[in-house]
Amino acid sequence: MRSFLLLACLGMSAIGLAGCTASSKGIDALGLDRLKPSTETTSSIPRPNAPVSAAAATAQAEIVSINEEMTTLADAGMPPVVPSALVGDDEPSAVEAMERVALVVPEKSKVAKAAVGPIHRHRFRDAKPINFGKLSPKNYAVHGVDVSRWQGDIDWPTLRTQGANFVYIKATDGGDHLDPMFKKNWREAHQAGLKRGAYHFFYWCRVASEQADWFIRNVPKVEGALPPVIDVEYNGQSSCKRRLLPEKRREKMQVFMDRLEAHYGQRPVIYTAPDFYADNLRGHFKNYPFWLRAVAEHPSKVYPGRDFVFWQYSGSGLSQGVKGKIDLNVFNGTEAQWRRWVGGQALVASQ
Repeated sequence: MRSFLLLACLGMSAIGLAGCTASSKGIDALGLDRLKPSTETTSSIPRPNAPVSAAAATAQAEIVSINEEMTTLADAGMPPVVPSALVGDDEPSAVEAMERVALVVPEKSKVAKAAVGPIHRHRFRDAKPINFGKLSPKNYAVHGVDVSRWQGDIDWPTLRTQGANFVYIKATDGGDHLDPMFKKNWREAHQAGLKRGAYHFFYWCRVASEQADWFIRNVPKVEGALPPVIDVEYNGQSSCKRRLLPEKRREKMQVFMDRLEAHYGQRPVIYTAPDFYADNLRGHFKNYPFWLRAVAEHPSKVYPGRDFVFWQYSGSGLSQGVKGKIDLNVFNGTEAQWRRWVGGQALVASQ
């Protein structure tokens, strides 16, 4: 879920990519993008080479207990619980950020009782491992992946046992491109028991409403799916050379997200990278869940003050079930918080 140049992002500072260089205003309003199909390319790195069924009675009882416990904490006004392994005495700023976990907690009366399924501890490796210190991804309870056609044919049952508890699957680009592996990945991830969601790579030279309609046309509205994701970043491989003002980018994002929220009944998640975030998103969209790319430092250091739900910590992961590299992610919370968050999202999706 990133352009070729994102390989350079392993440096300690925000990633620097070539963005659009020319400028133009108001083209979306004029509808000029409709005159020709998009020639933009996917941002994914090319690499050669049933909704979850009800668990057994014991698992169901465990989940009901977890939900009741979390509801009690929420009613008492207590903050989200952060795993003790993530707390470093000498890093108060990072801990403070972690305590503001951006989890959407449903009202007590709407707590879902459906089983999420067992959580598999991760067995992933990394071709380019990074020492994140006390805030290491390995200390998080719930790991997952994101994939596109570049992963080829995936052995989903094996990937599930390696620690992929959730997956975000590349669905669409712009207003006319569908990832050729989306339907297969969407179906087989579901069959293997992963919580699944779809993401859209946003084109800045296409009409936002067109992009939303294209995503809706291709991504099923199914109960239990994770919220849809809008992937916003710079794409140095793009043929679009217009450089939009930050407010224009946010305006286009809002049009896209409003359309998806109205259709799916879920607030979209915003995926982004450090350079794009610094230029366009800092201080904005405070009521939206974020999925942050940070492959050299913890998100609390790269995106200070920003709450987040997912952290993409590697683009060079290795796992049985996948040939080549795969993106690795964690959910920003405990297993109990994951079950509660997913239950709430699934309930919203079914309404």
